[in-house]
Amino acid sequence: MRHGSYLSLNSNGFHRVAYTQWGDSDNPRVLVCVHALTRNGRDFDTLAAALAGDYRVVCPDVVGRGASDWLTDKSDYGYPQYLSDMAALVAHLNADSVHWVGTSMGGLIGMLLAALPGSPVTRMVMNDVGPLIPKAALERIAGYVGDDPHFSDLQELDEYLREIYAPFGPFTDEQWQGLVRSSARALDNAKIGLAYDPGIAEPLKAMPKEDVDLWSTWSKVPCPVLVIRGEQSDLLLADTAEQMTTSGPGAELAVLAGMGHAPTLMSEDQIALVSDWLSA
Repeated sequence: MRHGSYLSLNSNGFHRVAYTQWGDSDNPRVLVCVHALTRNGRDFDTLAAALAGDYRVVCPDVVGRGASDWLTDKSDYGYPQYLSDMAALVAHLNADSVHWVGTSMGGLIGMLLAALPGSPVTRMVMNDVGPLIPKAALERIAGYVGDDPHFSDLQELDEYLREIYAPFGPFTDEQWQGLVRSSARALDNAKIGLAYDPGIAEPLKAMPKEDVDLWSTWSKVPCPVLVIRGEQSDLLLADTAEQMTTSGPGAELAVLAGMGHAPTLMSEDQIALVSDWLSA
């Protein structure tokens, strides 16, 4: 694993976007893995390590998360900025085409990019997200994003994350401890915060609380898509996932039993699912 970063542009100037990279940096087969709303690129460490023999795997921290800069104007935290940053990443990598794995927000970013004319996204895995985001799921997420809790130690953070991320499914102890460490941000008062800017919540909380309908965007996606759905997910409903198989690019669908939002893509069977489909 190697660390890198690049400059991208926002409404008030430049910001730096960080990423981790796995595999041969000269490999023309590039896989970009993009995380969920409050997460960061380290969520893909296990998947990236497994696929590094076949791909140059790049896992960015979306602006405002992980090791990336925070934006001055919190209203810039939205998909136009995220798409611009990811387009800059592809240019930074000098990649003519990329495969894409996106969890939740990362899947929506991939879908929006793939739907654009001349998109470099040629094959895509959308992990527990689709063109319809239910109002109830948005309200649940808005209920905790941006709260900015502070913790005395990693044990307190551990307990908090076990409640928030219970739907993610099972972890090994090593995977869970890695998630806890990558979720931690050292504060000036010697306490621990979460590794994202609480300001990412401002645009979300300002949105009308209604279903988000992106079916018109989905209809423009030309590349093959694998949709992974956690069986108990409240963000990607069963009807939405099924409709994705008969509309737009006609996605393949894999439903993971016992999982909520969102599968971690860390277990051997989930990694094999992604790897086998990408190489098919």
